[in-house]
Amino acid sequence: MRISIIIPVLNEASFIVQTLSGLQRQRQAGHELIVVDGGSRDATLLLARPFADHVITSPRGRSRQMNAGAKLARGEILLFLHSDTILPKGADQLILRGLERKRWGRFDVRLSGRHLLFRIIAWLMNWRSRITGIATGDQAIFVQRELFETVAGFPNIDLMEDITLSKLLRKYGRPLCLPQCVVTSSRRWEKNGILRTVLLMWSLRLAYFFGADPRHLARLYETKKPS
Repeated sequence: MRISIIIPVLNEASFIVQTLSGLQRQRQAGHELIVVDGGSRDATLLLARPFADHVITSPRGRSRQMNAGAKLARGEILLFLHSDTILPKGADQLILRGLERKRWGRFDVRLSGRHLLFRIIAWLMNWRSRITGIATGDQAIFVQRELFETVAGFPNIDLMEDITLSKLLRKYGRPLCLPQCVVTSSRRWEKNGILRTVLLMWSLRLAYFFGADPRHLARLYETKKPS
């Protein structure tokens, strides 16, 4: 089976080469790498082209970018990966073996920073995901293409698209929770403040749980982020 790795990007020149370089073994194994740019103003597109099978543009927004990549993809399995996240060794085989018994899943996550709070945050993220059957984009969601198309892909919303997709997929079975860790950058927490970022994300998730409009939450998220 072939995996299509889909990476939405926006102004990721500082990370994109490192991320894509680490995925070349997957390409050599016959898997597909698709980068979807949402309107970068830096050198992201130029830097990505030598390292990907396809580099395309789409309207800005992770959900729209990932759906655009999925439409182009030829793999039987879709893997959605953030541009600052590194897969564990042998990720393709872990996914292929795992999807013999499940239809979708995700990895555990580890944050790159050394602060003890990052270990606690990651543990809580992984524990919550196992309990609820909800995966986040930081955990590198993967899904059988047929099932992704059945639920009509990511919803066209500006925030919480990963949570909503998980709820749709969960109707067809709980996720495979692989214990191997992807490593995602802790830059957001380091820049904005660890506790401040945690409180912001928890408050947004709580508001979404009680029915808040994702468009309003996306605007709130942008205004609350430090410049």
